Amino acid sequence: MLGDSLSAGYGLPSGAAWPQRLATALHQHKLPWTVVNAAISGDTSAGGRARLAALLAAEQPVLVLVELGANDALRGQPLATTGDNLRAIIGQVQASGARAGLIGMEIPPNFGPVYTRQFRTMYRQVADDTGAPLLPFLLAPIATDPTAFLEDGIHPTEAAQAPIAEYVADWLNAAFGLPPLALASTGR
Repeated sequence: MLGDSLSAGYGLPSGAAWPQRLATALHQHKLPWTVVNAAISGDTSAGGRARLAALLAAEQPVLVLVELGANDALRGQPLATTGDNLRAIIGQVQASGARAGLIGMEIPPNFGPVYTRQFRTMYRQVADDTGAPLLPFLLAPIATDPTAFLEDGIHPTEAAQAPIAEYVADWLNAAFGLPPLALASTGR
């Protein structure tokens, strides 16, 4: 998992983020995979790109989920730069022999309708250019529930991690053939 605070579990107890819930479900189903959550709060696409080579060498993954780009937008980075970084990350993952999946985000509407639309479209374009399966919006299962977010209104609560994990698990099943996982027993 190469991502930012949404996957690192910002503001949550250790082990409560959705990638750890997937790891628990894999273990409970006795599947021979390990989840390495290399997400870092505040990370950008440039930061993920800079640290990817070392992660690939150290972990030798078979699948890398890329959830980056939201902090780029929040910092006003050009979308072309973010898209280029995401393409480079996915290309590097694929060149290593691993499969890559791209997890998209949405940005708040206060960025304006044009930028918001372009940001959303950027993920689809990167996925199309690289052949990486796309999960369009990580927070889709909780986005309309204000109680699913911490006080900052950006980061999901601990209770919101289960629906996110289930959503990602369903996508992993459809996009990569991961066996269906019952995540109900992984809640905290």
